[in-house]
Amino acid sequence: MQRVMSQEARSRYLCLPVRREGALAKAEIRVDGQVRRSFDVPLTNGQPDFWVGADLGAFQGRQVELWVDDATLANAPVRQADAIPGTDDLYGERYRPQFHFTAARGWLNDPNGLVAYGGTYYLFFQHDPYANHGSGRNKHWGLATSHDLVHWREVGDALYPDALGACWSGSAVVDWRNSSGLGDGVTPPLVCIYTSAGELFTQSLALSADGGATWQPYDGNPVVQRLRAENRDPKVIWHEPTECWIMALYLDGNAYALLRSHDLRRWELVQELTLEGATECPDFFPLALDGDPEALQWVFWGANGTYLVGSFDGERFTPTQAPARLAGSGDAYAAQTWSDIPVEDGRRIQIAWLRGDLPGMPFTQQLTFPHTLTLQSTERGMRLAAEPVGEIAGLYASTHRWDELAVSAGRDPLAGVEGDLLDVQARVLVPEGSGFDLLVGGVLVRYDGERETLHCDGRTCCCPRRDGVVDLRVLVDRASIELYGAGGLAVMPLRVLTEPAGRTLRANPHGDEMVFRSLEVRTLRSIW
Repeated sequence: MQRVMSQEARSRYLCLPVRREGALAKAEIRVDGQVRRSFDVPLTNGQPDFWVGADLGAFQGRQVELWVDDATLANAPVRQADAIPGTDDLYGERYRPQFHFTAARGWLNDPNGLVAYGGTYYLFFQHDPYANHGSGRNKHWGLATSHDLVHWREVGDALYPDALGACWSGSAVVDWRNSSGLGDGVTPPLVCIYTSAGELFTQSLALSADGGATWQPYDGNPVVQRLRAENRDPKVIWHEPTECWIMALYLDGNAYALLRSHDLRRWELVQELTLEGATECPDFFPLALDGDPEALQWVFWGANGTYLVGSFDGERFTPTQAPARLAGSGDAYAAQTWSDIPVEDGRRIQIAWLRGDLPGMPFTQQLTFPHTLTLQSTERGMRLAAEPVGEIAGLYASTHRWDELAVSAGRDPLAGVEGDLLDVQARVLVPEGSGFDLLVGGVLVRYDGERETLHCDGRTCCCPRRDGVVDLRVLVDRASIELYGAGGLAVMPLRVLTEPAGRTLRANPHGDEMVFRSLEVRTLRSIW
C-alpha cells in the first residue's frame, strides 16, 4: 500500500476528493500505526466531482495516516477540515429531497435500528460515507435523530466495519430490565443487533450506555454464529408474556428463522418458517385487528412488502392466512418499524428505503416518509394499510380547500395552485368506466375507473372505489411521489424526479367532468 498523508488529527474530517463513477481503491486509516478504518473509495488526483469525509473525531491529537493500494493516488489532495468542501448548498441541491430523509453524503439504503427512547426517535441506516456505489465492504450504520419523526439531524456514523466484517442490517432495542447485564443498573442500555458481514455472516451487538451518544461493539461478538448461507438482518423484539427476546432472522431463499434469548447474548433457534415471495430484512410485530386490542394478530414481514398474519405463543408463529403484499409497494424496500414507541402513543410506525438514484448528486437514495400501519378486515382477509404520520402537519405552509369542486375538460380551477412540495388529499367521484388524471410536479398520476387502478411512472396499483368515490393522497417531493389510496390499502411510494417547471397542480377528467367531493392541497416547508 502507498501512504498518502501522515498528520496529527486536529479537525473533524479527513476530506477525500472523489469521482462519482471512479474506480474504487482500497484505503486504510491508520492511527498510531494501527489500522482503525478500512474502506473502498473512488479517490482521485484530479478535479473531484465532490468531497467526502472520514470522521476523525475519535482520533483527535493522535497521528493519523491514510494509505491506499494504488500508487498513482499518492498525491491525492486530501486535507483536514471541520466541514466537508462543497457543502455550501448542503440540503439545497437540485434533487435533494426536502421532507424525505437522506444522508448528507454517500450511499444510503436499509433503515436499521429504529428505536424510541427518552423522547427521541433513533434512525440508523445502511451508509457508505465514502462513495455513491454502496460497496458492501463499506457498510456502516449512519445515525439520525428526531423529536417528531419529521425533522431529522444526522449525527454521524455510529457503527463501523471491524474484524468481523461490515455492519449490515439489523435492529435496536432498549434493554429496560438490563436483562443483558450490560448496563450499569441505572440507565438502561440501548442495544443494536446487526449482521457482521465478513467471510462468514454472523450476528453481533453494539451498546450505548449514554442514551445513544456513543456506541461500542460488544466484546463477546458474535452472539449468533452462522446458521446457513448469508443469514442476516436480525429484527429483535421483546415478548412480554414470556419475558424473552425474540429474533427474526433471514436465512436464504424464502426461509427465515425465529430465535429466543433471555439476555440478548445467548440465543436458541426455536422455529424455521417460509415466506413465499419474499427474501431478507424481516420484521415481526403485533397489531390489533381493526383497532381492537382483544383481536391481536402478529405480522411477519419480508423486504418487498410481502407478509403473513397469524398467532405467536413466544416460540412458534402460526400463519392463519396465505401471504399477502402491501398493495403497490412501488420502489419501497426493506421497511422496518420502530420499537419502544410509548404505550400511550400506541402506533406501529414504519419507514422504508425508497430505491432509485439521484443523478448528479453527491449523495444517493432516500427513505420514505414515515407512515402508520394498521391491520384491517377486508373481503380478501386481513390486510395491512398505511397512512403518513400525522406529524406531517407540522410542515404545512399553506392550505387550499374545496368541497364539491367540478372540473371539466378545458376548465381547471386548480391551475393556479403552485408548490414543489405538496400534500394532496382528495375524494373523487368516479362514475363507472370513467377516470381522471392529476399532474403533480410535472408527473402524471392516472386513475383508471374501469380497472380501479392507480398508475404512475410505469407502475400500477389496485385502488378500489368506495361508494363510487376514490380516496387518494399524494405526497410530492423533489425526487419522489408517494401515493396512498383506498384508506391506505393501496400504497405506492415512487422515486420520481419532479420538475420545477411542473409546480402547477392540474386535474383532467377522462370524460366531460370530474367532481372532487373534497380536495385539500397543502404546500410544505423543507425539513432542512
